[in-house]
Amino acid sequence: MRFSELTEGAELFEARMVWRKVGNKITRAVRCTGGPRKGRVVKSGSDCSKPINIKKRMTLKKTKARMGKRMTRKAQRSKRINPEQEIT
Repeated sequence: MRFSELTEGAELFEARMVWRKVGNKITRAVRCTGGPRKGRVVKSGSDCSKPINIKKRMTLKKTKARMGKRMTRKAQRSKRINPEQEIT
């Protein structure tokens, strides 16, 4: 019996472990490799297959339209800093 026969018709979701910065701390998280949140970093692997909250999605869309450039600059500045330097 092959593995492909056992999983035929069933989707397998996998998540890769990553490190992310939350405030001044570095925490462990997972990056979704499938599902509606593919490519997104979430707290636990079970969050990858949760349904999307449409109201929150539309609110963020409006906020990005209003403050997109400012949000981009702040994110780029945060990404330039090495989180390991902040711990020590």
